[in-house]
Amino acid sequence: MAVVTGAGRGLGRAYAEALAAAGAAVVVNDVDAATAEEAAGTIRKAGGRAVAAPGAVGGTEVAERLVATAVAEFGRLDVMVTNAGVLRDRVLWKMTDDDFDTVIDVHLRGTFSCARAAAVRMREQGEGGRLILISSPAGQRGNFGQTNYAAAKAGIVAMARTWAMELARAGITVNAVVPVAATEMTKTIPAFAPVLEEAERTGAPLPAWLRRDEGMGTVEDVAGLIVYLASGASGEVTGQAIGVGGDKLALWSHPAEKAVAYADGGWSADAIAGAWGEFEPETYGIPAPEVPAP
Repeated sequence: MAVVTGAGRGLGRAYAEALAAAGAAVVVNDVDAATAEEAAGTIRKAGGRAVAAPGAVGGTEVAERLVATAVAEFGRLDVMVTNAGVLRDRVLWKMTDDDFDTVIDVHLRGTFSCARAAAVRMREQGEGGRLILISSPAGQRGNFGQTNYAAAKAGIVAMARTWAMELARAGITVNAVVPVAATEMTKTIPAFAPVLEEAERTGAPLPAWLRRDEGMGTVEDVAGLIVYLASGASGEVTGQAIGVGGDKLALWSHPAEKAVAYADGGWSADAIAGAWGEFEPETYGIPAPEVPAP
């Protein structure tokens, strides 16, 4: 039995439909009640089990209501997929308090409150469970104009690592998923927009360079990882950040010391300046796509 937040459209809907097709009963959450009910109805028409549970994730009340709905409708909770999100992109000097707070509330606090409510129920059941937290390449690399979003998505990966330790004895696995897919958001990226629009217009598959080199495909391409992480086959997988998109599956590295130097008695500013040239700084930002010449 699974709860998927932000499941009315896009990636979240693909996750909910794939979980239902794999045999799970699904609570479909979305901020828009009609959208949530339409998605749940589509699952039911396909022979699956689903119920809509609308509400804006962020605070405790909605999180606990989603878990309560799962228990009331299906008797238990086995999987929580925290997918709900919102964007308020601005460069730093133009980002308002509301821009920042809205994104942090939905992505970071929403992940926290839903995962906490799920963990409480799963520990009561005493049979383990799965927390699947949706992150983003922006959280791993940073991205121009996404202070709020990148910070939230980086925090989600950090929470996954922390909760993997805290919930291990209860048999609850916790992993972060780093998806890349053709969505309404990625359609706004200039390098991708013409290709995605053409594929949408003609129904032709996405080109191989996009699926393999950029690791970008359809939302359905991501759903297999969600089903895997929800299944018994992934019982030993926890505390990981796993990327998926198009033809590409990736395991993201965790931060580690890349280079180390020592100075007897500690480091002065001048000593650091002299030693810094021995270090190779890390890159940052999501690399620009390499679009083949026509």
